[in-house]
Amino acid sequence: MINMKVNLAGVELKNPVMEASGTFGSGAEYSEFVDLNQLGAVVTKGVASIPWPGNPTPRITETWGGMLNAIGLQNPGIDVFVKRDIPFLKQFDTKIIVNVCGRTEEDYIQVVERLGDEPVDLLEINISCPNVKEGGIAFGQDPKAVEAITRACKSHAKQPIIMKLSPNVTDITVMAKAAEAGGADVISLINTITGMKIDVDRRTFALANKTGGLSGPAIKPVAVRMVYQVAQAVRLPIIGMGGIQSSEDALEFILAGASAVAVGTANFYNPYATTEVVKGIFQYMEKNQMEDIGSLVGAVR
Repeated sequence: MINMKVNLAGVELKNPVMEASGTFGSGAEYSEFVDLNQLGAVVTKGVASIPWPGNPTPRITETWGGMLNAIGLQNPGIDVFVKRDIPFLKQFDTKIIVNVCGRTEEDYIQVVERLGDEPVDLLEINISCPNVKEGGIAFGQDPKAVEAITRACKSHAKQPIIMKLSPNVTDITVMAKAAEAGGADVISLINTITGMKIDVDRRTFALANKTGGLSGPAIKPVAVRMVYQVAQAVRLPIIGMGGIQSSEDALEFILAGASAVAVGTANFYNPYATTEVVKGIFQYMEKNQMEDIGSLVGAVR
C-alpha cells in the first residue's frame, strides 16, 4: 500500500501536490480540466482586505524558459472571496489554502481575522508585497519585518500559517529563520525572481511595470537550492515550488527537503500538470517499492 499523505502543521493532505497561488484563480477556472478532488490542496489567488485593481497592462510576457508577470496581485477582495470562492471550493475533497496579501501589517491582520471562522485549512502569507510604511521594500526582504509580520499574523490566526518567502534576498536562510522565530507553522518557497524584458522593436519595456516576477523552468535550479538550504536551517515543513513541470521536477524538491510541492507556470500551458505530477509521483514510488512518501523528504543530504 502506497501512502502519499503528508502532514502540514496538523493538516493532513491526501498527497503532497497543490498549485501555486496566482496560477489557478481560486479553482473554478481549472475545474473543467482538473478534478480538484485529486489534489492535496488548492491554493487560492492572493486575497486582500479590499479589491486591488493590479498593475497597468501589459502585465505578462514570455521569456526564455518561463514568463515574467507584473499582475500586481489583482483580486476582488475578501468580501467577494468569502461569498463566492470558499463555497465553490468546499464542494471538493481537498484542503483549502488561502493566500493573503497586504500593504501594511493591518491589511494582513484584517484578512487573517476575517478568515478565522471560515472553513479554510491553512493561510499562506505572501510577504513579497511592498510594505508601504517602509518605503515600498517587500516585507520578505528584511528579516526583522519577516519576523514581525509572521508574529502578527500568527497571533491573530486561527488556522496554521505558511510564510511564503521571496528569493530576492542575499541569504534565504536568514529569512526562513526569521519566519520560524516569528512562529510560522510552514514555509513555502520560492516566489518569483525579479526580472526585466525589453522589446527591441518598440524600444521600450515589455511590461508596463518595467520589472516583473520571473517564473517557470528557468528558476528551478535556484528554487531547489533554496529549498535545500532552508531544509537544513529550520525545522518547519516546507512547500517547494519554482519551475515544476513534471513529477521528476517535483521529486527533486521533495528529495531536497520539501514535504509538499506547488505547480505554477506549467498550469498556463498544460492545465493537467498538477494531476500528472500526482500520478507520476505515485508511479515513481510504485516502481521503487516505496511505501511512504515521508521516506523521500530530504533524502538527499
